[in-house]
Amino acid sequence: MLNLTEHRDTFSKQVPKNLIANILYLVINVIIGLFLVPFFIDTLGVASYALIPLATSLTGYVNLVIQSLNISLSRYLTIDLQRKEYKKANKTFNTALFGTLAIILLILPLIVIISYYAPSFFEIPENQEKAARILFLGVIIAFLLRAWGSNFGVSLFAYNRLDLQNLVNAINLLVQTGLIVVFFKLYSPSLVYIGLAYLIGALVAFFVTIFFSRKINPHLKVNIKDFSKSNIKEITEMSSWITINQIGSLLFLQIDLIVVNKLFGTVAGGEYSIVLTWSILLRTIGGMLVGIFTPVILTYYAKEKIDELIDLSKSILKFVGFAMALPIGYICGFAPQLLSCWVGPEFAKLSPLMFLMLSHLVINLPVIPLFSINVSYNKVKIPAVVTLFMGIGNFLLAIIIPYLTGWGYYGVAAAGAITLTLKNAFFTPWYATKVLGISKTTFISSILPGVFSMLIIAIVSHLMGEHLHSSGIVSLIIYGFILTLVYLPVVWIVGLNQAERRATGTIVPFKQKSRLELELKTYR
Repeated sequence: MLNLTEHRDTFSKQVPKNLIANILYLVINVIIGLFLVPFFIDTLGVASYALIPLATSLTGYVNLVIQSLNISLSRYLTIDLQRKEYKKANKTFNTALFGTLAIILLILPLIVIISYYAPSFFEIPENQEKAARILFLGVIIAFLLRAWGSNFGVSLFAYNRLDLQNLVNAINLLVQTGLIVVFFKLYSPSLVYIGLAYLIGALVAFFVTIFFSRKINPHLKVNIKDFSKSNIKEITEMSSWITINQIGSLLFLQIDLIVVNKLFGTVAGGEYSIVLTWSILLRTIGGMLVGIFTPVILTYYAKEKIDELIDLSKSILKFVGFAMALPIGYICGFAPQLLSCWVGPEFAKLSPLMFLMLSHLVINLPVIPLFSINVSYNKVKIPAVVTLFMGIGNFLLAIIIPYLTGWGYYGVAAAGAITLTLKNAFFTPWYATKVLGISKTTFISSILPGVFSMLIIAIVSHLMGEHLHSSGIVSLIIYGFILTLVYLPVVWIVGLNQAERRATGTIVPFKQKSRLELELKTYR
């Protein structure tokens, strides 16, 4: 039975549980994500399917202020709870809770307006205008509900119970997907039912989040009297700069689909969305890998364990780089075969777009935890300004490159790859070292091994796809299994040093540790 009141587990003991929960949620996410795309294309068509990722991308713009408040709240609340300052934690929590509610109520009329006029702004298939309005409204309101509920979820983050966070996310995803299939089968395929399913799933997840929060952290109580104007200034001062950073990030990560829709139409948007699904999937994997360590970084800062924080950050960069190199290289190398098996051979032509959109993630995903260092030290102003200006540059390039080169949506993807990689390969690791007061090249050396590994795997996968029979899903699974069996031992022996192997042992599930310890002795 899951013990929800176990607060004495050390963070190191919780990490393996979080990792297992992340893997299970990832499996659910992958299965559902890969199932839904061909399901939607078969039932709705490519043009109508393109509206679904377009609607979900708009939630990022609605979420600017709320997500920024949650990041700021996570920082202050984690520090308060780790230092056992519960009275201060309650003021922080209730200030954010009721402040977020006020923001949601203020922007709700804007949401209705955006949803109503969406068919006027975007390229919408004929006779789908009303359904598109309901889809946009349902998806965005569902997101706002999850965003407000995330104030309760911060308690799970603060106590490093990311396993419970993943359980909530899994419940939301399963309810949402199950209802879509049921509605489509009982009634008819419609964008309306997708919006409704998103809303019901968010409601279920909202109440489950509150339940877990009350069990894991009884110190926090909802009380409007703990709303503090002084805390507003403290939280919003950081969140205002995080908001600016979020705007820049959205110009990197969410603007491309809108640009493709406006410049090249719904069919092009649908094709672009097919490849974007894999990008989102890989970002989800990277985010979950990094996410299990984010509470630890904040806790090390709260307890002034700076040397451990630096060592952990270097190990995360290298570990995530190696971990992401395998799926990125495999997907890029076998792109034609994967697309043919997944959505049909007519979409194999998108394989160059797959490489363009995915390959740079081996650099841009491992550096995510470095932003947690900036948040810990409350040094978010300069990264926010840099991210905003480079995001604007990405938006401009996304329009200019297709216009000058005639590359179509390949130019949009190229703009994102160029600007995001320039920022995260140079500025992000450099600024983290500046905040910590250490050598400027400290983190660069941890990024490069993953890049080289990804390129090698992509080349090997491409050669296997060209010269071996790999037209079916079974053969693709077998080749992926062979690559994994070869890759993991090589990384373990050649890629990691003794200290990194020992550190990796701390995130291995308990039942496997004895076996790992015996293997470690072999390399000592």
